[in-house]
Amino acid sequence: MELYRGRLIDHLHLVVRDIEASRRFYSSLFEVLGIPIGGGAEDHFWADELFVSTPDSRSAQGVLTGRHHLAFQAKDRAMVDAFYHAGLAAGGKDNGAPGERRYHPGYYACFLIDPDGNNIEAVFHGPAKRSADAVVVSF
Repeated sequence: MELYRGRLIDHLHLVVRDIEASRRFYSSLFEVLGIPIGGGAEDHFWADELFVSTPDSRSAQGVLTGRHHLAFQAKDRAMVDAFYHAGLAAGGKDNGAPGERRYHPGYYACFLIDPDGNNIEAVFHGPAKRSADAVVVSF
């Protein structure tokens, strides 16, 4: 049997009730994994590709990405464009047409609202480097 493990998830935003309890919890787990907390403030923190915030933070209110946010990694700009059009055709709502974003040079993304109101993104990071494209596990 083979399992294909591609780079599907690019980043994730979790909204939590108790930011300090979550900060302690994730800090403890990430210490084991050798992943430092990247930064934060009173109402949020992040580590690598995980962003965690309170319900009343600017990001959870939709100022940055949206209350519940999941980003999928695309292999190129054409894949971002196709993702956007497929999502609209399947009943998603526009939340940002494909285009360059200010997050970093080469950040090309689109945003859709899924049927339950979640903010879904497809992103191509351009020249930014990633680890492996995919891993195949055979057993």
